[in-house]
Amino acid sequence: MLSGFSAAPAPQGLYDAAHEHDACGVAFVAQMSGQRSHELVELAITALRNLEHRGASGAEPDSGDGAGILIQVPDAFLRAVVDFDLPGAGGYAVGIAFLPDDDGTERHSMAAIERLAAP
Repeated sequence: MLSGFSAAPAPQGLYDAAHEHDACGVAFVAQMSGQRSHELVELAITALRNLEHRGASGAEPDSGDGAGILIQVPDAFLRAVVDFDLPGAGGYAVGIAFLPDDDGTERHSMAAIERLAAP
C-alpha cells in the first residue's frame, strides 16, 4: 500500500473505516428503476466471472463454491413452458437441486425436496 494513501472515506455518521475488513468476493449489480433486462444479467455474470475466488474456483479445484447470481422469477417464461397452472406472480418459488448419481440416493433426495416444497 502506498504510504499515506487510503481509499476509505473519513469517519462520518455511522461509518468508521476501523470496522472495514476484507469480503470474500462480493459484487452487487442492480437496476434501480426495477426495469428487467438481459443486459443486467450479463453484467451480473461478468461481475461473477471477475470474482475469481467466488465464481471460478475455490479451495477445491474441480468446482466453484456455489456462487451465482440472484434474479427475479421469470414468471412469463415459466407460464409458457409448464403444463400446469401456477399461482399468481410472487405466490410461488423456484429452485435448483444437484442430485446424486446413485438411483437410490437420488430417489431419497427427491422425496426430501418434495416434502420441503409441499404446501
